[in-house]
Amino acid sequence: MPVQYKDYYETLGVPRTASEAEIKKAFRKLAREYHPDVAKNKKQAEEKFKEINEAYEVLGDPDKRKKYDELGANWKSGAEFRPPPGWESFTGGRAFRGRAPGGEEFEFQFGGTGFSDFFEQLFGSMGGRGAPGFGRHGGFAEEEFAPERGRDIEGDIMATLEEAMHGSVRSVSVKRGVACETCGGTGHRGKVLCKTCGGSGQVPKTETYQVKIPPGVTEGQRLRVAGRGEAGAGGAPAGDLYLRVRLAKHPDFEVADHDLIYEAELAPWEAVLGGDISVPTLNGRVNIRIPPGTQSGQKLRVRGRGLLRHGGGSGDLIVQTRVEVPNRVSEAERKLWEQLAKESRFKPRE
Repeated sequence: MPVQYKDYYETLGVPRTASEAEIKKAFRKLAREYHPDVAKNKKQAEEKFKEINEAYEVLGDPDKRKKYDELGANWKSGAEFRPPPGWESFTGGRAFRGRAPGGEEFEFQFGGTGFSDFFEQLFGSMGGRGAPGFGRHGGFAEEEFAPERGRDIEGDIMATLEEAMHGSVRSVSVKRGVACETCGGTGHRGKVLCKTCGGSGQVPKTETYQVKIPPGVTEGQRLRVAGRGEAGAGGAPAGDLYLRVRLAKHPDFEVADHDLIYEAELAPWEAVLGGDISVPTLNGRVNIRIPPGTQSGQKLRVRGRGLLRHGGGSGDLIVQTRVEVPNRVSEAERKLWEQLAKESRFKPRE
């Protein structure tokens, strides 16, 4: 099934030759601008934030970026795209197919998960378990089939760190195969193939569900929606829908298990003399103490300011320091630095 090609480089506003650092910088700038918590038009910002996150999900991962670049640099944004051979083995997640009325194939499609069809086709976990295809019926009216439970289907859902902290409810739509009402899911009426479902016993239907994202959800966790997978055959129950959580990238924090990592820039005098600085958390800003003599790369722990844990409590906020030096100084500042160089007994190479 063709989908709309996504130019992730254009989304982040960087050239295809951009370095890893340039891609990260571009993402952080855009993510801060369009983060739903700070933008005035929250709905518009939310959609833009998802697009930015999807682009960084691919370009920020060396393996995904390499595979994406293999598509070539001559694709035009918006052009129809069909995945080339071999992508299934890379993603492990192409949507599996079923039969629509008349016998044509269709694929499971997800909406409201935060990822585009293009991403799901190439990098998502969308798919089902078991042999591909819905068809359990070979098209012979006289053949009898035992009831069979529908297979589970799986997709991705993007959750922000704020959702992981506080929880939320999201509307997710799924186009899936359901039991044909004309034939009751048997694929035939008497000894004649059912014309409604073409003998497959199923017809495509788009349904919308309210999916609860619980507080404390983690990267890779699967959310189960019972009975919303592939329809069962012969009156058997439907499979389940599983949505695998992918935590949205945040402009300020990296995630390590339940800890949040924040990089704080320090002026040289702050590192030497120490002092108080303000740092962000998911629940507002807090002041922390910088000890005198703090080194670049040193980690300071703020307990209980990370993500929620399943068993109760929270992870920590890890503040990693980075000492910055000015690119330019005034004449007066230069004289002070020169005076410091003369007076200081600090010898870093001895």
